Amino acid sequence: MSDRPHERLDRRDFMLASIATVGASAALAASTGAVKAQEAATSPASPGSGTVYTGDVIDGKKVVSALDVNDLEPGKKHLLYFQGVQMPSGQYWYASVTVAKGAKPGKRGVLTSGVHGDEMSSIHTVQTVMNQLDPAAMSGMVLAVTDVARPAIESMQRRWPNQGRGIDLVDMNRVWPGNENDITAPSRHAGLLFNRLLRPNADFAIDFHTGTTGFEVTAFNIAEMNVPEIKAMVELYPVGQIYDNPTYPGVLHNTFVAAGIPSFCPEIGAARHLDLEMIALFVEGTMNVLKHHGILAGPMGRTGKDVTVFVGNSSFPILATEGGIVEHLVKLNEKVEAGQKIAIQRNSFGEVVAEYTSGVSGEVTGQRSDVMSEPGNPLAFILFQRPAPDGTEAYPE
Repeated sequence: MSDRPHERLDRRDFMLASIATVGASAALAASTGAVKAQEAATSPASPGSGTVYTGDVIDGKKVVSALDVNDLEPGKKHLLYFQGVQMPSGQYWYASVTVAKGAKPGKRGVLTSGVHGDEMSSIHTVQTVMNQLDPAAMSGMVLAVTDVARPAIESMQRRWPNQGRGIDLVDMNRVWPGNENDITAPSRHAGLLFNRLLRPNADFAIDFHTGTTGFEVTAFNIAEMNVPEIKAMVELYPVGQIYDNPTYPGVLHNTFVAAGIPSFCPEIGAARHLDLEMIALFVEGTMNVLKHHGILAGPMGRTGKDVTVFVGNSSFPILATEGGIVEHLVKLNEKVEAGQKIAIQRNSFGEVVAEYTSGVSGEVTGQRSDVMSEPGNPLAFILFQRPAPDGTEAYPE
């Protein structure tokens, strides 16, 4: 057994330890963008001239560079492209926008997915919800973007392959609210989307994700449960875990909250494939949220009251101390006790080179699905309840 302690890590230290380095240029972009993002956050919440059509049409769908849903005809579903950031060639990255505008006025909901390019179940969840909506029977509006980080989606990888100073990889879910004049394309793209499309049209927002490539997670929601409007929405999902924590700076759902828009983040299993059983739970919960806000009529489906929900405010990371093949001894959602052995690791000879135990009592919320691991990789996360959270926990998104 390795005698190295499993210490709790600061968020940024954990990201450096457990996720591949993105290079010096990305580090510079992150530090500079953090300052400029503060300027972007104070920009006007609404486009100055309402909806702006570029005059372009792609596959029969009009292109906008700013959108005010009040300009759209009620009782219809509208399919648009949003003109995002420019590529090095001078062409644009476009985001797909679906607006289901009800026949009657009401609340405005925004659903986003594809902030990470490997998260297929999140995209399918939003598509399924939008396909079930009948604008003629709705009050209010639902706006959906399913491919926020288009370059990452094209290669089905987590991070945006930024070309500014040679290729580096940028996690778009660390740059919100972005800045339209920043030094990296992902930050500029985020600024355009947030200022001209998302924030101006949202009374509440849900940003859908999955675990990252090589890592499986349970069905859970990340939310600040001390905000009553957020708590009311999250409790409408029939899923077994809630992570009550603000998580990392620069995350999209936190940026909505900072702008006064109630928001949270569903996590829907593993990356790069469709978990249809898990997707159905989040579709049901999202339809409940739309009913809660009066956008849809009808009885609620199953909610958190119909399942056993475990709520934790901290996530304990268990990191590999050796290289080798990992064998898990517990399953997702399984309850574990402090000191319980949760995984072992073998070298090329089949010898056990490390045994890993949980440092806390809680429930397994994430596990490495790639069987090989090198030192520093996260092997598991244990969701647990700490009386006085200090906000320094990592989470498996």
